[in-house]
Amino acid sequence: MTFRLVLASASKNRLSLLQQIGIEPDEIKPANIVEDSKKGELPRELALRLASEKAHSIEDEGFVLAADTVISVGRRMLPKPQDRQEAFQSLTLLSGRSHRAHTGVAVKNPQGISASRLVQTRVKFKRLNATEINEYLDSGEWQGCAGGYAIQGIAGSFVIQLIGSYSAVVGLPLYETLSLLKGLGWRSRN
Repeated sequence: MTFRLVLASASKNRLSLLQQIGIEPDEIKPANIVEDSKKGELPRELALRLASEKAHSIEDEGFVLAADTVISVGRRMLPKPQDRQEAFQSLTLLSGRSHRAHTGVAVKNPQGISASRLVQTRVKFKRLNATEINEYLDSGEWQGCAGGYAIQGIAGSFVIQLIGSYSAVVGLPLYETLSLLKGLGWRSRN
């Protein structure tokens, strides 16, 4: 038996990743929740909580899939930069050091049962100079991206080490996503 699948995200990257593994959502309904962290909340806790809240915020008779990615250096969380200056500050902080991409993914089935997973990936950037950062910012790829970069674009050339899931850094850990969907009873049409 197959069930309808709703992607609770406006992210083109998440949609593209799903399509990469042959999954086409029946509908896209971006979740509208407040994404602020709570006092004392760790990056991994925030990513998992936001993914779960997004999944539960969508009313639908099918399966609902949601995710959220938080970039951190230690306990310091980097936001989705609102402007070029914030993006420059984020990339300056990430330059020459390791950081973590925490991606929470949550699935809710038609009976309201849900499950979630957290995937943490360590990423190390090369040392970036101001010219490299400004050239990257000129591309516009940083807009709307956690930490101010999109690893699947030009910023991929900044990465000197990645330990974990590449697709999770892009925005959706594929192995865990498919495992959650199947574990809750979703079946593809194929």
